[in-house]
Amino acid sequence: MRVERWQLLQRQSQPLEAKIMMSLNRIRQWYEHWDGNVYVSFSGGMDSTVMLHLVRSIYKRVPAVFVKSLPYPEIWQHVKETDGVAVLKPDKTFVQVVQEYGWPVVSKRMAQYIGGVQRAKGETATKRLRLTGIKTNGEYSPMGMISKKWQFLCDAPFRVSDRCCFWMKKRPMREAGKRFGVPFVGIRVDEGQQRKQTYYTKGCNSLDGKFPRSWPLAFWSDADIWQYVARFNVPYSKIYDMGYTRTGCFACAFGAHLEPEPNRFQRIRETHPKLYKWCGDIGLFDVLDYVGVEYREPLQMKLL
Repeated sequence: MRVERWQLLQRQSQPLEAKIMMSLNRIRQWYEHWDGNVYVSFSGGMDSTVMLHLVRSIYKRVPAVFVKSLPYPEIWQHVKETDGVAVLKPDKTFVQVVQEYGWPVVSKRMAQYIGGVQRAKGETATKRLRLTGIKTNGEYSPMGMISKKWQFLCDAPFRVSDRCCFWMKKRPMREAGKRFGVPFVGIRVDEGQQRKQTYYTKGCNSLDGKFPRSWPLAFWSDADIWQYVARFNVPYSKIYDMGYTRTGCFACAFGAHLEPEPNRFQRIRETHPKLYKWCGDIGLFDVLDYVGVEYREPLQMKLL
């Protein structure tokens, strides 16, 4: 169901109590529509932890599904300590994916476009669109174009790709649907403009398309999540007590260029030296050097 901008703003402005009630209503609607043939897509992060707690507050036997790709140790520990979680493994490892397709850098959209240009054989209409923004009908489409800031990556000595998320998360979760049903997904629209646009089009519960999904927490804020955790004493991963706010695959570089120091890789250097060394061993730091993402000691630490 389409959501207007004013409706989203209204929902986001509600107190936590009202948001809980709205989310529970959407959970009930989803559960009843699918006759209980549902599951929670569980990443072990804060949002999916709250979502699982909400779902099981009314439907205690709903399963959770976790894909073990490249989790932080603290995330993996939290998953193991959570009841009723099925663990899936991707068909390919992270190293296999980057070797076969390319590295996840900048953003999913930019990586998709850059990878397409790198793979193009000769001059094509799509390649022209990605480099100039000019469509076949002569119209200018800035959203179809690689940002000029990142066009130099088309000539990088390594390949760039957005396929990592497909192999490490989406594909295993689609397989999960064959066993567990249709998912609740812990997505919040304040985490990205693309998610917000999707919400405007499909709302919380989307029955359209090939892959139906429910976003019960779409209109929650980060403050709402933490308030809920405190109010209901919800156990969560200790990674958040170490200063981390992003807890996906630890070797993913999407969005790293936007983070202030210490960024995720500088933080890993201090908190998880074995993971840091592994990132260097697989060649990730060479990629970060080329992209311009710092991974060494933060500047403020060097000045002390």
